[in-house]
Amino acid sequence: MVFLNKYLLSSKTLKLDAPLFITMTQCAVAVVVFTFLAVSSKNYDFVSFPEINFSIATALQVLPLSVVFVSMITFNNLTLKFLGVAFYNVGRSLTTVFNVVFSYAVLGQTLSVQVITCCAIIVSGFLLGIKEEHSSSTDDQSHAGLSVSGIVCGILASLSVALYAIYTKRVLPIVDSNIWRLQFYNNLNALLLLIPLVLIMGEVGTLRSFRFWNNPMFWGLIVTAGVFGIAIGYVTALQIQVTSPLTHNVSGTAKAGAQTVLACAVFSETKSGWWWLSNAMVLAGSSAYTYVRMSEMKKSNGNGVGNGGAGGGKEGKKTLLVMEQDSEEGPVPKP
Repeated sequence: MVFLNKYLLSSKTLKLDAPLFITMTQCAVAVVVFTFLAVSSKNYDFVSFPEINFSIATALQVLPLSVVFVSMITFNNLTLKFLGVAFYNVGRSLTTVFNVVFSYAVLGQTLSVQVITCCAIIVSGFLLGIKEEHSSSTDDQSHAGLSVSGIVCGILASLSVALYAIYTKRVLPIVDSNIWRLQFYNNLNALLLLIPLVLIMGEVGTLRSFRFWNNPMFWGLIVTAGVFGIAIGYVTALQIQVTSPLTHNVSGTAKAGAQTVLACAVFSETKSGWWWLSNAMVLAGSSAYTYVRMSEMKKSNGNGVGNGGAGGGKEGKKTLLVMEQDSEEGPVPKP
């Protein structure tokens, strides 16, 4: 999905400089698919999908989450617009750091030395990556270069993902803890929010001059990216359900590393040793943080049982739910 969005936004063939419109169309694809599955499940026994009875009251209750969701996916696409896929992982690597900040500021959690160390490693990798990306763009004029706008969008994307984790936990009970209903209302609200934003941000002019409206490949890419977005949400939830949050986060970190290597190969980019070190620091810090948090949760749960009360265990599980998040697409609650 990352490569598809990058192609739509920056390829020499299409280069549709309308990230909000692309985000809107992918939300529209999700709404259409969910509606089709819900209707089909009523008429065909071989289709299993939860019933979706649209409620304005429910949509309004989900709206705060949708605002954060729009921010998250929009800044993700803007980051891809301004930064290369190879640097994308570093550019928006501060989600874990923002999670820690919110857990301290909102939940009042104390921060261990290990957690602070992991965050320091991530921030150091982020800063080193910026330095090396700037150096490579200066040395190689054919290189896309470092974009300040891309860095800012990456930071805002990381902030949005962290907020999304908290709001998802709060909103999920409204839809009976059903992940499909949540995705339906979320994408529907996002679609309605993005329509005026496309007009306000002046993307209509870009859309009018776009030359590939009749190109089947363009619409195929749009629909495919939308379906991939749905698939990511489902597979992430399934992985958490059948394994553990630790396994999910570790595999997400491994995916980010593989994505970086693949991007360098696909776009024939040559990077310095320091650049690769910055990526390794971000990945290592994120993996170490996941391990540290899981260890602290297990210790907290064990202390709660040992003291003859369930308070510690419940608090640990509550905190764990807030901290769960995917390295790229944001958190997906347990179905």
